Amino acid sequence: MPEVASGAAPEMDDARAACYDAVGVLAAARPDRLYVLGPAEQSGRGPHPQGSRGSFRGFGVDLEVSLGKGDPARRELPPSLAVGAWLLERTDWTGAPVEGLGVGEPLARERCASVGKELASSADRVALLVMGDGSNCRTLKAPGYFDDRAAAFDAEAARALGSADIPAVFALDAELAYELNVAGRSSWQTLAGAAEDAGLAGRLLYDDAPYGVGYLVASWS
Repeated sequence: MPEVASGAAPEMDDARAACYDAVGVLAAARPDRLYVLGPAEQSGRGPHPQGSRGSFRGFGVDLEVSLGKGDPARRELPPSLAVGAWLLERTDWTGAPVEGLGVGEPLARERCASVGKELASSADRVALLVMGDGSNCRTLKAPGYFDDRAAAFDAEAARALGSADIPAVFALDAELAYELNVAGRSSWQTLAGAAEDAGLAGRLLYDDAPYGVGYLVASWS
């Protein structure tokens, strides 16, 4: 987010462009409902109805966002869903009704799959905007310091998500993800549960590690 990155914002231009493209694919699918998923602590799991507000004051930026149009909800969006709401605002989302759902990072893959199936069956045409970082251990200056296992984990996650390889997404190791401070494993596996038997193809739009953190953008349709 430029407002948060400030002077370093140009480093993420390609990542932002890829995110906008991914949201464009969701809009073109003309879904009946859009779910925004992302990692969250217990207090932020929701569900978060349309109109829920989020802010970035915790990052030193006086900026608020709204998850679609609607009456503000009492509970504030967790950061991952606030970023999702920001993306929807920046791309002028006017499509399907939106709902946010925070996913606990320790959630077992079987439970992730079950939640995903529930979301997929909630309407005839369901779209998901899924937020989550890869590892934060790619360099010595990374937030989690350097771990020589991080690049391989992120590469496999990018390959699996970029090709919509559902068994490979489910195969991502939860314990290793935890050790590498991955903040997307459970959300990605919830997506995999929703997409089972849907016959989707994947496309990798961005894959890099600015700031020593694994960032990727993939689109399934």
